[in-house]
Amino acid sequence: MVTATRQPRSRKTESPSASRSAYRTFALDAGNYDLKFWDGSGHPKAIRSVRYQLPSGRDSVRFSEASPLIELTDGSRFHFGAQAYKYRRQQQTVVENKVELSRLHLYACLEPWEDETEFSLHIYASTPEPARNAEAIRQQLLGFHEFRRNGLDYRVNVEQVEVEREGMGAYRYAQRLNLIPNSGYTIVIDIGGGTWLTRLVDEEGEVIDENVMDRGGAYELATSISFDRRLTDELGTTADPSLVMDGFRNDHVYADTGLTWEPWLEEHLEPWFKGIFQTVRAQYTPYMARVTRFLVTGGSTHLISERLANKPLFAVMGDPQFANVRGLLPLPDGAQLCMTTK
Repeated sequence: MVTATRQPRSRKTESPSASRSAYRTFALDAGNYDLKFWDGSGHPKAIRSVRYQLPSGRDSVRFSEASPLIELTDGSRFHFGAQAYKYRRQQQTVVENKVELSRLHLYACLEPWEDETEFSLHIYASTPEPARNAEAIRQQLLGFHEFRRNGLDYRVNVEQVEVEREGMGAYRYAQRLNLIPNSGYTIVIDIGGGTWLTRLVDEEGEVIDENVMDRGGAYELATSISFDRRLTDELGTTADPSLVMDGFRNDHVYADTGLTWEPWLEEHLEPWFKGIFQTVRAQYTPYMARVTRFLVTGGSTHLISERLANKPLFAVMGDPQFANVRGLLPLPDGAQLCMTTK
């Protein structure tokens, strides 16, 4: 067991920017399934968006960069990522209001910067509905933050927060990869863990119509599978949709049981897939004659990518889980796109 006990330390009152002029730029795409983040170097990273709040009298299980342990100044502790499944009850972002968790999600994702844990920060974030949630996200993130992450004390001054429409980062990244035609409209279809959304974008990059579905992402598909008796009868108990979602990225196997729904996945996948694209067609019927590209992205894209292969109007993002967070971070002036693969 690893114990995260706060050690006495001197408390400074000045912000990190007082002693350091440089600031860190940071893209944060806090999804319902994964927390994705990138500072422009290497490959973007992800942390499973599940957490456990430890009672004050309990030691934590092992923490890591992929499963960080966060301790706030009031002594409350939160263990994020896959390690949270080792506790008895976890909290899943997919069934919560992730806007209210913005501060915690930032703390979970902030790895040391050049071995430093004191720095100023400019954040580029996204949300499905900025008009409704951008100001609440800014209020949570702007200002000075002090917390402990994986045993290291952080003092971070967030100087700037830019919040934009989720999915538009993926659109800009696709532009850099020359996946967007120079003329006509593009429909961005972003299929996530809890939600899915569409943006109708003209050739100048302006959003002229959009649709955000609060539910209907991969969690809905996972819930449908979790109620299937072919799975529950084998388990001898109810199935957890969150573990089914994990199985979507692990050969469609339920946790460590070896039980799989892959032989009958199509029965659930087909109506889920059709429901999404029928809604898209109905929403944008008046514009279809001018649409020259359907851009499909988001962390659940892999579930339907084979269905869209070799369809001329469709472009499916490579590494779709990270397309949005890559596009959120602006390129420095004069910089060229550098492709990194994992």
